Amino acid sequence: MTTRTWLITGVSRGFGRALTTQLLQKGDRVRGTVRSTETVADLLETYPDTFTAPLLDVTDTTAARKVVDEAFAAGRVDVVVSNVGYGLFGAAEELTDAQIDHIIATNLTGSITFIRAALPHLRVQGGGRVIQLSTYGGQVAFPGNSMYHATKWGIEGFVESVAQEVAPFGIGMTIVEPGGARTEFRYGSAQVAELMDVYDGNPAHAFQAMLDPAKGLAPGDPQRMAARIIESVDIEPAPLRMMLGSQALDSTLGVLRKRIDDFEAQRGLAASTDFPAGQ
Repeated sequence: MTTRTWLITGVSRGFGRALTTQLLQKGDRVRGTVRSTETVADLLETYPDTFTAPLLDVTDTTAARKVVDEAFAAGRVDVVVSNVGYGLFGAAEELTDAQIDHIIATNLTGSITFIRAALPHLRVQGGGRVIQLSTYGGQVAFPGNSMYHATKWGIEGFVESVAQEVAPFGIGMTIVEPGGARTEFRYGSAQVAELMDVYDGNPAHAFQAMLDPAKGLAPGDPQRMAARIIESVDIEPAPLRMMLGSQALDSTLGVLRKRIDDFEAQRGLAASTDFPAGQ
């Protein structure tokens, strides 16, 4: 069985915690970033030789580069996982400038900085794998989630482009797109704007039912999802995208099929803007 070293952001909870626990249990080494070591004290005690937990706020780009450099200075890193992210709910005009700046700095700029910092090291060592945690919301958009979608659609475009740049160096990149899962993302860490009465009954506030466990739990099992993510590292070539959750897949396929139909209906319009043949 291959033993690997992983560098993962945000391992205190959610997918980061599930990934780290499963990896340590199977004998891999994990360097997992946290905001406080108290949240992973049990892992530090149980796996003192294979788990380290550097402190990192991914919005601090200088600190993010330092953490990455230190990880590779300690030895080969086989898999880099950009996991940190959170949801921000509310209609676009309900969000504050500060909320918008912070979610971009965390979900988008933070992920970009972390990946960019790792690429030179992966290239020099002759390859490796980069995994970006996204969501099926990187393909599908819902009301009340505008800035979350903006960050996830943005990071997916970034990764899809960079994957083509680094493939010749033996670096594989995978975008993981989970559907709704029973993690703190939905039931604990989600941030909600100061809601305006004018949007009551509007689709922009439909998310309130999704965030209420009493209205039904998400179908996704984070432990099973984490296991599939770990298994993906053995797939060659690296899958560019990996959808987790049957509801997420069905929803995405429906949206993509409609999008294709809409584009097909525009063939005449598109062609009408070309120079005539031969000119």
